[in-house]
Amino acid sequence: MRVVGKMLRKTNMKVRSFMQMPQPTSEQHWYALYTCPRHEKRVAELIQSRSFSCFVPLYRSVRRWKDRRKEIDLVLFPGYVFVQMALEKKSQVLQLPGAVRLVSFNGQPAALSASEIETLQHRLSSVDKAEPHPYLCSGRRVRVRRGAMEGLEGIVVRRKESCRVVFSIDLIMRSVAVEVDEADLEPA
Repeated sequence: MRVVGKMLRKTNMKVRSFMQMPQPTSEQHWYALYTCPRHEKRVAELIQSRSFSCFVPLYRSVRRWKDRRKEIDLVLFPGYVFVQMALEKKSQVLQLPGAVRLVSFNGQPAALSASEIETLQHRLSSVDKAEPHPYLCSGRRVRVRRGAMEGLEGIVVRRKESCRVVFSIDLIMRSVAVEVDEADLEPA
């Protein structure tokens, strides 16, 4: 737990993550691991201790109590940890405390595309404001022309006076909303 705490304190990004650089192996793929509620950070720490690569995107949120306000790091996709491994080693990951199962279809674990995870790792770290959003599958589709999310397609949502684009990961049916300038959007 100390390693995780040091990692969070050293970074000043708005969107943070647990991330260990992937080790190049042709057999390894990214999988979405479903965890017990509020166990994502602990499971990520245990996965890293077993020398697997994992990724848990986090975002910064201000919480208010009666006597104080505090900024805390929350998980962007609650209940999920992304892990890179060879499928033969899944039992080593699934026996960890807090790990429930891999996201599967027809009984087979479904691999995420490496480009989706790479996009999450690199682009979300350079975004000022990202937060979870209810999963969307319909709406006005747009493409981002400039900025950290350049080239990605999502669904535009207006909130008060700001414009947000919702990007979805269909495999886990979760979305993330990112605030963008309306001038940087074009119809998809």
